[in-house]
Amino acid sequence: MRVHVIGGGLAGSEAAWQVVRQGIPVTLHEMRPQKMTPAHQTGNMAELVCSNSLKSMAEDSAPGLLKREMLALDSLIIKAGLEARVPAGQALAVNRELFSKAIRTALEASGLFTRVDEEVAAIPTVEELTEKNEVWIIATGPLTADQLAQNILELAGGAKRLHFYDAIAPVIDAESIDMSKGFMADRWQKGDDGGDYLNLPLNDREYNDFIDAVIASEKMPLHDFEDVKYFESCLPIEVMIERGRDTLRFGPMKPVGLTDPRTGRWPYANIQLRKENVDATMFSIVGFQTKMKWPEQSRVFKMIPGLETAEFLRFGSVHRNTYIKGPDALADNLSFKTNSRVFLAGQITGVEGYTESAAIGLLAGRHAAATLKGQRFANPPADTILGALAQYITVGPLGDYSPMNANFGLLPAIPKVRGQGKKDRQAEKVSRAWRSFESWVTP
Repeated sequence: MRVHVIGGGLAGSEAAWQVVRQGIPVTLHEMRPQKMTPAHQTGNMAELVCSNSLKSMAEDSAPGLLKREMLALDSLIIKAGLEARVPAGQALAVNRELFSKAIRTALEASGLFTRVDEEVAAIPTVEELTEKNEVWIIATGPLTADQLAQNILELAGGAKRLHFYDAIAPVIDAESIDMSKGFMADRWQKGDDGGDYLNLPLNDREYNDFIDAVIASEKMPLHDFEDVKYFESCLPIEVMIERGRDTLRFGPMKPVGLTDPRTGRWPYANIQLRKENVDATMFSIVGFQTKMKWPEQSRVFKMIPGLETAEFLRFGSVHRNTYIKGPDALADNLSFKTNSRVFLAGQITGVEGYTESAAIGLLAGRHAAATLKGQRFANPPADTILGALAQYITVGPLGDYSPMNANFGLLPAIPKVRGQGKKDRQAEKVSRAWRSFESWVTP
């Protein structure tokens, strides 16, 4: 009896943890660092290739409710995130190295975990897996190597493989930032040293000069440009600007709720930088995914007050992410309809986001363990965030299938009552979801 997991990212790590917690040995296959992807830089477990934030911890938010549900199921990813947490207001931002270390340490301490650094190009047949009493979980993510990706397409029974473009924001050496031109504050809090975000305000002229520079900059050419699709919550700033000059002022550069202590007013526009580690030696530019060429990023971002002498530890980039049309390929337990002993987990299923990918890894791990034990694990109810995500990737939406993150729109509607506003209905969704989850987890 053994589970094989392909991919040591967030989904694969979480799936492996859920399996070993059921007393079943796991072999995890990871091609990094022998073979790298266009986005990864190390061979670390659960390497965070984009932001270091796992989004909000607030329990009245969809990301926060998802984390609460996952913690109730002993999620390694969320526990490691809390262990490696760095200040970021209500967001769960982490020190990348400590996060990865905590995950590997926990898995190795189980005594049931083995990591093999190798590329897997093909999956055994259902007959071979049944004979060995094994199951496999594919958690290779959206940058799956070509040969395995082709095998996954075959497993998907010809289901269409889809894609979108994802973007990464730059990271800056804190010592190269002129802190005197900014202020520390969280949105809607006073601009004093108590905030977790470094805010760099811009006036009207500075903002418009920046917009002009971004428009005029050289961008990285993309293949299949005529069919480029971006995930809406991770748009490059150039794409946002194409929608209007003021788009950034209503997006990642919005000044709302941030009072500049030097003026006592909200600035015309504002850029937030988030700490990458507890010592605050690195900052990432919040929401500033970009496809500008690297020399252009250095030139254009140095126009921002406070970043005139910035030293970039990592430049932004854009890469193609691939996902499977889950409703066509997967059964409700996340196994392939063509091979009930092979499960799919993580972003490749059509969820978007770190926590969401780990959440599907959690469910895949529980389903895989149940299969080996001759049992059945039922997904959480569809009025919970976990259950809603599982339903989205196995049943699908009414319209086109595209990457989805945790949001309250996935949950069943709350009937409108006179005098009740949107926030009231949202609060009722949270309350209903947790009641439903508690009933499911402790029947």
